[in-house]
This record gives sequence, C-alpha cells and structure tokens, in this order.
Amino acid sequence: MTRILVTGAAGMVGRALIGALPMENLVATDLDRGVLPEGVAFRRMDVTGDDPDGVIGEVRPDVVVHLASIVTPPPGMTREQAFAVDVTGTRNVLDACIRHGVRRIVVTSSGAAYGYHPDNPVPLTEDAPVRGNPEFAYADHKRQVEEMLARARTDHPALEQVVLRVGTVLGAGVENQITALFHRPRLLAIRGADSPFVFIWTRDLARIVERAATDGPAGIYNVAGDGWLTVDDLARQLGKPLLRLPAWLLKAVLAVAHPLGLIQYGPEQVRFLQYRPVLANERLKSVFGYGPELSSAEVFALWRKEAGL
Repeated sequence: MTRILVTGAAGMVGRALIGALPMENLVATDLDRGVLPEGVAFRRMDVTGDDPDGVIGEVRPDVVVHLASIVTPPPGMTREQAFAVDVTGTRNVLDACIRHGVRRIVVTSSGAAYGYHPDNPVPLTEDAPVRGNPEFAYADHKRQVEEMLARARTDHPALEQVVLRVGTVLGAGVENQITALFHRPRLLAIRGADSPFVFIWTRDLARIVERAATDGPAGIYNVAGDGWLTVDDLARQLGKPLLRLPAWLLKAVLAVAHPLGLIQYGPEQVRFLQYRPVLANERLKSVFGYGPELSSAEVFALWRKEAGL
C-alpha cells in the first residue's frame, strides 16, 4: 500500500484528509498533534528547519502531502516568519522528497499565486502566469513556491507533482480574514469592481487532496466550485447593504488609518478587492476527474447558514 506523510496535518484540511485516508500507512506531522485521531501515527515536524530531512528520511513515504502554510497569520507574526514556513519550509520538504526518493509530492498552492491584476482573464485557467503581488505576503510566497516547483519539475522529473491552486475555502466553523468581511454590518465594495469570489467546500477539498495523494493524475489544477459570486451576490445572500467607495478614496483612508493602528489593512488591500482571481475548474473536472459536489454559491450558502448569518 502507498505510504503517505502529511505536513500541516493538524490544520483544517489536514484533519479532514486524515479522516479520509487509511491510518495503517499514514504518518501525520505538524508542530503539535492538536486534535488528530489517536489511531494515527504522529511525528512532530517543524518545516522551517532540518526536521523534514530527518523525518522523511526515516519514514520513507511514497507520497508527501504538503499542507503546512500560513494562510491567516496570527497576531504578531512577521512577514519573515511567514516566509520561513511558506517558502523555506516548502523548499526543505521538496529537497527532502528529492533526496529520499519520494515518488509524488502534493502541494496546496492558491489562486492568490496568480496575483491581483486588472488584466487577469475571467476566469483564469492553469495556463495563466503566476504573478503573485510582492505587496501581498501570501500571494508573493505562493508565487515563489510555484516557481520553485516549476524548476523541480525540470530538474527532477522523477518526482511527480500535484499542485492544487485552491480558491477560498469555506465550511462549517471556518473563520478567517476573508470571512471577517462577511460579518461586518455592511459589505465594502470598490466602485466599478465586481470583487468576485470563488469558493471550495472543505469536504470537496479533502476529497481532492485524497485523490491527489492516491490515484489522481499528476499536474496543476485550479480548485474551486462551479461559478463565482460578485460582492452584490454576497450582499443579497447576507441581506446586508453595500458601502461603495471609489478606489482612490479608500486608499487614502487606509493610508492614514493603518499607520495609526486604527485598522490592520493598508492601501494595498484595495487591489485585493478590485481584482480577485476567478478560477476556472474545467481541468479539475475533465483531467483530474473530480467534480466539486457544491458550487461556489452553494458553499457560501452552507457557510452562511452554519455561521448564523
């Protein structure tokens, strides 16, 4: 049977994946065990240091599922600390996979790797360039990770890769900096921008990662439910008013409020709302062989109901 090692296993996606895989040939790794099932083999692993080489060298997995990443930085985390996990950590895991003859690596990237640009096609296919904006740590880090993986595909073709460019993940109990926008009394909109969102259900994502780690084909795949919702669609579902502001005004307000500590976002966040990447999922369905059970609209409706909104 295929021996699978999972990094970041104590996170939301990791826990769902662990529950879907047979435990007898599974090793979960993270900084701590968290609420992982008692029956699963666990090894503590800090991806930012030498642990990946030691643990992967000892376990000798056939497949490594690399989920360890900083999606929502905790208070006080610096960009350098996030880089150490996202980029350096991925490099350490990738190097260990190459060194110890791992057959396949599965990496959860993000639609943010495409970047937030006015000339992004709608929707974006996997052939679009990755242009994660330097001003956004998460998008910039995912771009650097994807460039690293592209070099490895050329230099080390024996290591199969499945790269999943994931949209906004929603499910019961999910709360993050994006869902915080939906809890506000009014939704913020940029005048002249649709601010589209694509969503993927947590359970769909776990099934996709499971297939990627077992019998799915190698390749790069966007991961999102069918369709997308504009900020107007979201406001209608939530029954909330929209506050529409011109981009220049919002940038000016954030430029003053952010340095004073009145708000956590700077003026660069306006681009995040203006030019959100919309992910096409045709390759996921036709090549990878998985059709998401819930559309973007259905995922959001489920989350809204669970969140009591």
